[in-house]
Amino acid sequence: MPGDHQGGVVAGRDLRALFGSNDRQLGADEAFTNRQSQWQAVAAALTEHLRHINAPGFDVEDLEAPRRNLLVFHGVGGIGKSTLSRMLESALAGADRRPTQWGEPSWPDDPAILPVRIDLARSAGTDFERVILTIRLALAALGRPLPAFDIALRRYWEHQHPGEPLEEYLRRGGLSRFGQALPRQMQSALADVAQALLLPGTVGSALGEVTGSLIGALRERRQSVRALAGCTRLADLLQAEPDLDALSYYPHLMSWEIAQLPAGRRVVPVILLDTFEDTGDRTHRDLERLLQRVVWLMPNAFFVITGRSRLHWADDSLQGQLDWTGPESWPGLDTPSLPRPRPEGSGAGGAGAAGGRQVLIGDFSPEDCEDYLARRLTRDGQPLIGERLRTVITGRSHGLPLHLDLSVMRFLEIRRTREPQPADIDVDFPALIARTLSDLTPDERHVLRSVSLLDAFDLPLAVRAAGTDREAPVLRLLERPFIQENPFGLWPFHLHALIRSTIRTADDRTDDRWSPRDWQQAAERAFTALGEQWATSDAPGRMLLVGCLRQGLALARDFRLDLGWLTDATWTYVGDSVWEPLAPPAPTTAGTTADAELELETPADALVETLSALARRQHEHRERTADRLTTVINTRLLPAELHEMAVYYQAKAERDLGRSTASRRGMQYVAEGGGRLAPAARRGLAHLARLAGDFPTALETARSLGWDGRQNRVLGDVWWVQADMTRAAAAYERARNEAEQHGVAGERATAQAQHAFVVAFTDPERAHDELGLAQQLLTGLDLRATTITTQIAALIRDAGTTHAVEDRGRQLRTDIHVAGLASAEATLDLALCFHHAVQNNRAALATTIARLRERTHSGDYAYYTDITHFMANLPLPAPSPAHWLDSEQATRDRWRTLVTARREHLRTGQ
Repeated sequence: MPGDHQGGVVAGRDLRALFGSNDRQLGADEAFTNRQSQWQAVAAALTEHLRHINAPGFDVEDLEAPRRNLLVFHGVGGIGKSTLSRMLESALAGADRRPTQWGEPSWPDDPAILPVRIDLARSAGTDFERVILTIRLALAALGRPLPAFDIALRRYWEHQHPGEPLEEYLRRGGLSRFGQALPRQMQSALADVAQALLLPGTVGSALGEVTGSLIGALRERRQSVRALAGCTRLADLLQAEPDLDALSYYPHLMSWEIAQLPAGRRVVPVILLDTFEDTGDRTHRDLERLLQRVVWLMPNAFFVITGRSRLHWADDSLQGQLDWTGPESWPGLDTPSLPRPRPEGSGAGGAGAAGGRQVLIGDFSPEDCEDYLARRLTRDGQPLIGERLRTVITGRSHGLPLHLDLSVMRFLEIRRTREPQPADIDVDFPALIARTLSDLTPDERHVLRSVSLLDAFDLPLAVRAAGTDREAPVLRLLERPFIQENPFGLWPFHLHALIRSTIRTADDRTDDRWSPRDWQQAAERAFTALGEQWATSDAPGRMLLVGCLRQGLALARDFRLDLGWLTDATWTYVGDSVWEPLAPPAPTTAGTTADAELELETPADALVETLSALARRQHEHRERTADRLTTVINTRLLPAELHEMAVYYQAKAERDLGRSTASRRGMQYVAEGGGRLAPAARRGLAHLARLAGDFPTALETARSLGWDGRQNRVLGDVWWVQADMTRAAAAYERARNEAEQHGVAGERATAQAQHAFVVAFTDPERAHDELGLAQQLLTGLDLRATTITTQIAALIRDAGTTHAVEDRGRQLRTDIHVAGLASAEATLDLALCFHHAVQNNRAALATTIARLRERTHSGDYAYYTDITHFMANLPLPAPSPAHWLDSEQATRDRWRTLVTARREHLRTGQ
């Protein structure tokens, strides 16, 4: 996590990089970056372990007490688990090898910490015998035999490896560090026991004779073997058949011997078992069962396990496959791993829940990636990989260390012939696929590829997308660390972003790779499953609608699918007038970016562009909206009803830009088509009639619209320009109530904003409350024009006061220009004229009227200049082209009354 960022440390020489270049000045260090939180987890758990084993009641032979002598780190392949394991081994071996930012541990010097790291990877060829020998070889550094264990091990060896000296086996297996000391210590233990038993020939006595005599002496509790008599299970283990199963119980003898070490010589083995996923699978747990016995039978040792998956020992369902199962046996292993959920790039991961013993290793933060890349390759003390390339690699990696490592090697490969460019590094690596799939079953691989098509998923969606009727492979996959969880999301699960991208786009060379037809069929299954979930789910409607649309649009676009259920979902989305961001990211290929102009080739392409334009119009200039929709319309790719949708919203954008002729042409086309948007188009024609000042036509059209055409809101729009604010407010209130009854949030907010707008002219105190309600209804909605309406209403409410009305107006004008809302700017000028008229500021009023006249010279909103003259009781410079609903004088009187009433209100404070 960024807060943990302390810089990197060098973990060793990177030989692959060093031998990947002829540049002899190249510095190639295996940088280790920011795993401080994992070290803190180890230090805390080990400190607790030391307190436990030093407590008076601790008994190494207690086989029933729960075990807390382990800590599990798990994470996706390539996240850096093995590097962490090696660094922990180094840090535990001595303070001089510990990263300075990790700090000093709090445990005492006695007992000493003895780290033992064992790589369980299949490539390392580690079997159970080797595990036991590795632990015993590490203890050989004590310089003394462990008689109980050594005699049992010697007996096992002679039975299982007749004629093969242990020394030769150790030398051949690369375990020769203490390869001579261990056999000598075992021989010394045998000699000591033979001497204690007064056997003839001492060292030369046959092992069988020594063992038999020792068993008898232990059974008879002879004083001569009192040193071993305290190990109550030694005789039983020596009598057991010396096979692999018996060997797995011998760690109990090793643990007992460690407990007998005198003060000043005591040690606590910290055994690091790396690549634990290679011990088997969920069906065959033979090696895992033997390793679990080691952990259980050595309660005074501490184990750090690293692997791809959580450890399931606390799962009662494994009873029979493992010897000790359930949360009572392994407290802490049943605690959910943390951090989960976690945002991408939020750092190195946490230390797990309080008391938990399973820790999910998270990705590097961007700062960690930068630090890693800067330190990994250097020349003359400076980073060899430039800042620009480091930024590209960091963004592509999503914090996965393996991707960083592969990018470094690709950088060196390209550098042999030319200077690497960002496009050379901005690639996926097939090696990530092989690493991810290596320990998955065929069914799990199938599910993984299927869900890689989805941004997020739940269990039913994954089952349907995979085309299976079995949940088991999906449930197994959900346990993998590359499946990340957000329990508060609509769909709780999602793939690690880099792994998803790699599986989708990299060149897959695995034996069971999918053909293009396999991917196409999987996309069709996922698309159908999303549509079914939207149609049948009980989840919150709007949230599910948007989620299904986002994923469905991406699938339909990327795989050229028929629109199917997307058509109905689109109408539902548009009908609510909420406009959440919807369009999926544009597909990218090498050398292009998501912002590049994409050619529209399929109906799905056209629908994605349409919905993107509609949602983005709340943040883009209306000119941009009109252009995008024009492009869609000209392709003729959309089915007829969706084509009319594009035409309608293009016409709305044209109206906002002041292009009434083009807008009227589009509205007329949609109205005559008789489709779903015909009532809305007739509403648009009523608006256009109002803009032209033809109020009788606008009123007549409005009265025929009904709810679908938003009749009451259009009536309010007609009445307020007549200065009949009472009728207008009543109409807007009815419109708001209708929208609430129909559950249309966007329309409800828009009607309330207009209601607050007209109330602001007549009752500033009440307008304050109405604006508060409008802002509350706008929460969570993306309605730019409606938000601007509330801001203009606030200026009208404060008209005539010193509440920075003009300064706020200037800032609002800037926002309106950015949005490209010509109609809103005209309304803003009208509001400012009301302010100046109330203040009787003739100079400011004249300036604003001149600007308004210039803005409305095309004919739309030309009557606004008439209204400003009515407000100020000024004569019109020319006859009005407007057709008022009653006489011009009556309209003038009503507007003038609003001004004089506001002056009186400000004078009396009432």
